[in-house]
Amino acid sequence: MEIRAELTGVVWQVLVSIGEEIAGNQDVVILESMKMEIPIESERGGKVKEIKVQEGDFVNEGDVLVVVD
Repeated sequence: MEIRAELTGVVWQVLVSIGEEIAGNQDVVILESMKMEIPIESERGGKVKEIKVQEGDFVNEGDVLVVVD
């Protein structure tokens, strides 16, 4: 499963690490857009396989942030 950015912004914080088991509805990344912090959450649980972004990266709506098995 790919977790994608819901809006355009800057990656403010990555909350997970590769290999970590996460739960459904768990926040994985926080984006900053227009001075607001927007948490992006996983739709379902699984193991974090890949993190495609780093803190400070600019992302567009639809960009893949995290890949979960």
